[in-house]
Amino acid sequence: MHPVAFHLGSLPIYWYGILMALAFVVGLWTASRRCVRDALSPDAVVDAGVWLILGTLVGARLLYVITYWGDQFAGRPWTDIFMVRHGGLVFYGGLIGASLAIVLYVRLKLMPLWRLADALAPSIPLGQAIGRVGCLMFGCCYGRPTTVPWAIHFPADHPTHGVGVHPTQIYESLLSLALYAALATLYRRKRFHGQVFAAYLVGYAVLRSVVECFRGDYTSEFVLGIFTPGQFAGIFIGLAGAALWWRLSRTPSPPPSRPPR
Repeated sequence: MHPVAFHLGSLPIYWYGILMALAFVVGLWTASRRCVRDALSPDAVVDAGVWLILGTLVGARLLYVITYWGDQFAGRPWTDIFMVRHGGLVFYGGLIGASLAIVLYVRLKLMPLWRLADALAPSIPLGQAIGRVGCLMFGCCYGRPTTVPWAIHFPADHPTHGVGVHPTQIYESLLSLALYAALATLYRRKRFHGQVFAAYLVGYAVLRSVVECFRGDYTSEFVLGIFTPGQFAGIFIGLAGAALWWRLSRTPSPPPSRPPR
């Protein structure tokens, strides 16, 4: 656990921020190379990048503040809400924020929504795989105590008090890479526009729900006494993905062939 990568004078630069920035860059770059198959200009993805970044950060931070208001923000300076460089982002909030931002973007630019969504979809878990390494370096999103040989030990002053815990950040990172590979393969074989994005919603909901079984950073935030916030949100995200797949598959639209160079 090494939250600070280096210092610029007296200003600490955190690994969390570096890896989040890298996740956005890698995600946008891979999506820009992929979108040509759907007759979209690579510049379209790059231009959408600012909208995605803002939507993701605002949505992820807002849901985190709402979820942990009583534990971390009530009674503290309101400026703490904006201290994103110290960590504290909820992925589902970022997904919702980014989705709303892209919907607004394509409406303003008169672009095909589901083609762009398909081009972006595989890059989301790729960026997530990188971002979870930032969580590991920061020490958040940690797992439950365990004696498995691959358990990790945080410093004694960490909330885990040095006890071996599941490396849930690594679990999710590896599973996200697998999801990326599956979606990238599906993208080349999709039968209708929006199929890859719908598959991502279902796939990530399942992936996240599995990883949540090993999470140990929850105290009293269980929903209905049995679901973690991530699992509860995953139910709705997964159902939304399944409904979207069913709805869009009723009017199949083969992807256009690659435009001439």
